[in-house]
Amino acid sequence: MNESLISSPAGVLAVLAAVTSFFFFLEKKTGWKLFNYFPPLLFIYVLPVFLSNGGLIPGHSPVYDFMGDNLLPMFLTIMLLNVDILATVRIMGRGVFVMLLGTLGVVIGAPIGYFIVKHGLSPEAWQAFGVLSGSWIGGTGNMLAVARMVNLNESSIEFGYAVIADNAVYLIWLPIMLGSKNLAGWFHKFTGVSSKRLDQMETRSKELIKDKGKMEMRHFLYLAFFGFAVTALSTWLAGLIPEVEPYLSTSTYKILLVTFLGIVLSFTRASKIPGSHAMAMALVYLFVARMGAKADLSDVSPAIFWFLLGAYIWIFIHGFFLVGAAKMFKVDVHTAAIASAANIGGAASAPIVAAYHNPTLVPISILMALLGYAIGNPAGYVAAMLCRLVS
Repeated sequence: MNESLISSPAGVLAVLAAVTSFFFFLEKKTGWKLFNYFPPLLFIYVLPVFLSNGGLIPGHSPVYDFMGDNLLPMFLTIMLLNVDILATVRIMGRGVFVMLLGTLGVVIGAPIGYFIVKHGLSPEAWQAFGVLSGSWIGGTGNMLAVARMVNLNESSIEFGYAVIADNAVYLIWLPIMLGSKNLAGWFHKFTGVSSKRLDQMETRSKELIKDKGKMEMRHFLYLAFFGFAVTALSTWLAGLIPEVEPYLSTSTYKILLVTFLGIVLSFTRASKIPGSHAMAMALVYLFVARMGAKADLSDVSPAIFWFLLGAYIWIFIHGFFLVGAAKMFKVDVHTAAIASAANIGGAASAPIVAAYHNPTLVPISILMALLGYAIGNPAGYVAAMLCRLVS
């Protein structure tokens, strides 16, 4: 028996959509600096937690299952349409390797951080570290995808720990990435970057700004078709592939297929459809609200402090890899900061860091964040498996 005040699928969706839209409305309307440090994503996750645990909406509903099976692969597909791997490599040059080594720092740092603190966590906590690595390599969409790949229930307390740690680390790491601009003189001397490279990046970045045109009704239909078609095809193909327990499940195959097909579509005219990024992110935030609604506060324990300790150790391992890569490839502090923001904060944070360092680099920051989307699922899964090995 469902005792929640609002239990119908339409009612639940209405509440989730209201929560999601309200905080973006508030951010736009007020311009509060609060949202620079506590992004809307945090509130969009936390408020449904209290709404479901308080009895307004259910913690379990058929609409949640539908969203998990169909909405997740749909927004991953639409999101990947924006990835331009060739342009990113051409324009960023050595900066791409800095980002990739920063990603390697996330993958390697996950099992190290987890190993140090695992005695204070549950045996299933390795899944949460894997899920968090998906967010720190690509973004929230990858976080949700990796959760499916490792079969971590979004209502579990371990998933809640990953979300809390994601935002807690963000509060520390974002100011560091912004403040790194003041170290430009020392950093450039340390890495040996040339002023010629800085000029070339600014010139090439200005060439990236492209207008896909005004979004019309038919574009929504195109995106819906690609999203549902890839979801259906990936679900069918994943069911044909034998599982390799405990490492490769049908859910794992499904997300990997969605990622592959989405990248393939990014090389076609489908990438030119207006509004794909906006539509994908709207679905992502709606899905985040759904995650919060499924969370159960009754299992919260002091283990969260151990999880946060592991996460902070982990993020500084990423930073060590990042600085080492900048030295190796002789790149500037702006590229290094944007590369890290593209990993840890995704498309929401990379442009903020780029705009603070050098506004002309904003288009490049978006490209780097989109590259993170493309590699976040497989790399996050590898990190999860490494955590499993040391669990």
